[in-house]
Amino acid sequence: MGSVEYIKTFIIGGAICVLGQIILDRTKLTPAHILVSFLTAGVILGGLGLYEPIAKFGGAGAKIPISGFGYSLSQGAIKGAQEKGIIGAFTGGLQATAGGIAAAILFGYTMAIIFNPKTKD
Repeated sequence: MGSVEYIKTFIIGGAICVLGQIILDRTKLTPAHILVSFLTAGVILGGLGLYEPIAKFGGAGAKIPISGFGYSLSQGAIKGAQEKGIIGAFTGGLQATAGGIAAAILFGYTMAIIFNPKTKD
């Protein structure tokens, strides 16, 4: 992977993060609302085929943020629907993202064991 790919990844990933920060600073939306909005945008843009060029250009910078997870869900659902019909539309997204979900659960659980989680006061 050459330095140009790293720069493209940084630009796309940074732009997504900057957009989220601007929305957080200039609106009354909570981080949870922004998270769900980015996920939904990734699903919609992925379903319409508009996220594909962004993902190809930005690589991990577009696929790692939550919008990329939405994109992966939509692509899995589309592929599942093509292969198995309506049932595949529901199961395809989960199959496409199962590795990421399992990793998040495993690492979250591991960190909770290693460190002492505290509630916010």
